[in-house]
Amino acid sequence: MTKNKKTVVLGATSKPEKYAFKAISLLVEKGHSVIAIGQNAGEVAGVKIKTKAIPLKNIDTITLYLNPSRQRDYYNYIVEAKPKRVVFNPGTENPELYQLLELNGIQVEVACTLVLLTLNQY
Repeated sequence: MTKNKKTVVLGATSKPEKYAFKAISLLVEKGHSVIAIGQNAGEVAGVKIKTKAIPLKNIDTITLYLNPSRQRDYYNYIVEAKPKRVVFNPGTENPELYQLLELNGIQVEVACTLVLLTLNQY
């Protein structure tokens, strides 16, 4: 298992009670590089939240914290980033996007990033 998996958290937030916040914190704690993209600027565990989609390369994982209707705006962005996989956290399940990703050779993982990290299965 590679130690540092460059990860994009889509739907990032600086609200401590939100799962995206917890995921960023745990990713950083476990030594992963994190790019956080959200609606509002902020900072979590030293990671600044970007409010615009930035160019991405060498991405291992994109982990989603956006409901399916909000994901639609990011379909092309995700495919063009060419991540190895996309993690669909609980509440983000989206068969339409699964199909698009699989057609583009991107692994779909319906799982919880926090659980994967906690069990060292990330």
